[in-house]
Amino acid sequence: MKTGGEKLFALDIGTRSITGLILKQTDEGYELLDIETREHRERSMMDGQIHNIVAVASVIQEVKENLEERHGKLQKVCAAAAGRSLKTQRAKMEIDIALQASMAEKEIVPLELGAVQKAQHILASETPEGQSFHYHCVGYSVVAYYLDDEEIGSLVDQSGETASVDVIATFLPKVVVESLLNALQRADLVLEALTLEPIAAINVLIPPSVRRLNVALVDIGAGTSDIAITDVGTVTAYGMVPVAGDEVTESLSDHFLLDFPDAEKVKKELTTKKEINIIDILGMETTHSYEEVLQPIRSVIQQLASEISSEIITLNGKPPKAVMLVGGGSMTPEIVKHLSEALDLPENRVAVRGIDAIKNLIYHQTEPGPELVTPVGIAIAAKEHPVEYIPVKVNEKSLRLFDVKTLSVGDAILASGLSIPKLHGKPGPATVVTLNKQLVTVPGTRGEPPVLLKNKKAADFKDSISSNDEIRAEKGTDGSPVNATFKDLIDEFPCLQVTINQKNYSIPPLLRKNGSITNSNTKIKDRDVLECQVPASIIEIWEIMGWTVPSCKERTLYLNNKTVSSMTSQQMLTINGEPANMNHPVYSGDDIRLHTGKEDITVKDILQQENIQTSSFVHVTFNDKPVLMEKQNVRVTINEENADIHDVIHDLDEVKIIPLSASFIVQDVFNYADVDISKTTFQKWTLLKDGEPAAFSDELAGGEHIELKFVHA
Repeated sequence: MKTGGEKLFALDIGTRSITGLILKQTDEGYELLDIETREHRERSMMDGQIHNIVAVASVIQEVKENLEERHGKLQKVCAAAAGRSLKTQRAKMEIDIALQASMAEKEIVPLELGAVQKAQHILASETPEGQSFHYHCVGYSVVAYYLDDEEIGSLVDQSGETASVDVIATFLPKVVVESLLNALQRADLVLEALTLEPIAAINVLIPPSVRRLNVALVDIGAGTSDIAITDVGTVTAYGMVPVAGDEVTESLSDHFLLDFPDAEKVKKELTTKKEINIIDILGMETTHSYEEVLQPIRSVIQQLASEISSEIITLNGKPPKAVMLVGGGSMTPEIVKHLSEALDLPENRVAVRGIDAIKNLIYHQTEPGPELVTPVGIAIAAKEHPVEYIPVKVNEKSLRLFDVKTLSVGDAILASGLSIPKLHGKPGPATVVTLNKQLVTVPGTRGEPPVLLKNKKAADFKDSISSNDEIRAEKGTDGSPVNATFKDLIDEFPCLQVTINQKNYSIPPLLRKNGSITNSNTKIKDRDVLECQVPASIIEIWEIMGWTVPSCKERTLYLNNKTVSSMTSQQMLTINGEPANMNHPVYSGDDIRLHTGKEDITVKDILQQENIQTSSFVHVTFNDKPVLMEKQNVRVTINEENADIHDVIHDLDEVKIIPLSASFIVQDVFNYADVDISKTTFQKWTLLKDGEPAAFSDELAGGEHIELKFVHA
């Protein structure tokens, strides 16, 4: 191994103490040369935020000077923003998509960023200043997409009433970084590189090749437990719970009457000893077994495990595949057991990791405890994966972005404070019409996405950015009212299938707009009243097809002393063989015939018009031969003169239809039957009806068998 490589000075500025270490970079990796730790003399830090810059700077100065005595002048330092200062916020963003055909892929990212911005505003509302751009977004993950409030895998090409996305976003308050820089400056140090504590620990314990696995890293400190989740090749979420090792120490202090430092000492001895000597504040010395010391604090340890596991599931949506524990609090007795139970994981899937798990790290005369993972990780991560500020401009506004991930155009717009939902063009106004007495809404065209430029070239929200890039974001064009026609409203027009003069026709529907007949290509406007109906009569067929309506003339006559009108023309209509006029109802399957050459109205036409039968018929059998008999039902007169069925009726003629008796008797058979009686002079005869003797005056109903038999005298 070569010596004399570059030395790195790193600081882990924690809630209770500050740890400084010297690391030397070698050809094979890194060598840990020295460590110096000092506790804060007062409560100058809370939850990762420096509350007393002067007091913190004083402790930093002390750690720095002690290390300088052994390693010479230190001017540059690697540091980390505390993971416990990260703010995680969940938010849901919903948009109305009822007036657009479907969701386009390019609309998904703006929806996600809109949800992130909403989370940013929620955080801002909790601070007195209320400025959302005082937070850096260091990452977000989509919890779920929803279509009409039902969870769905993807929104691309979906259609419905509403689309929404639920995200978990993580933010770092800018004041955390600024106070850190000020404290270092007071200690005569220049920040060489910056990282985040969770990123530092992950980079040394979970390299990128392992991040495809769903793993939770938990840094259990004194006051808080910081959580980071990896999955699908990246860090997907950060979180924090405000409980950690101090809760266990305080429980020991309360139960055994110990001051806090002595209780902390007892807690550490639990990891190595089976019996522990305790001297309480009254000076009483007692010896307790491991179980006797553990029993009164077990419920506190279980509660710590419960809160950590609950936050892991909230961030990850489910238990991870494995959990790594670092930090001094990870040495808490039975914490591994209770965490595995709370997450329903095998106990061998939850493990405490020390600096011995860091590859290519050499250390001497140092216990490889888990409390050193984060400080060592800070030095290595700040050197190999430094987090830098990237200067950019958005709409001429200068910004500095905290580069904790691959930054995109969307991140720059988020940091600028521009409202991402408002950048998208509004949908065009809808057109509302009445179609067949039903209200129909026709959406306008969808609004255009914002026009994004990066260095004067077209860009997308996902495009990565670099230092000094200039971003331009202009509101997308609003949609316009729909330019729709009648046929755009109906998927398939109904048709009437009829036969006209032995030719099959598919008659399209009758279209009306505001009461007037129109065609399928007519433009529609808001509040139009539209009708689409298949033809209900013959004349509507002629109107739709553009045919000339047959010319007609009307005759008036007096039928049985009542005035009757009858239509005639040179072209007469029948439907399915029955006389009809142009207003006759029509249905699919009807056979329509247009007959030519008839001009006059006859008695027969009137009888058919009035649905009057002119004759009655009866079928009988006479001497085994069928006989069809006919009698007139009516007698017709025109102007009191007997009329034939084919006589023509003129205007104002008086027509009378007189009913006649239409009953049949046996005697009527002989008007139709051929009977030879020339040789029957001296013979007797017998007349039978259905085998029984009959008289000539017997009535016939039809179907009877009549027989005339002759016998010798």
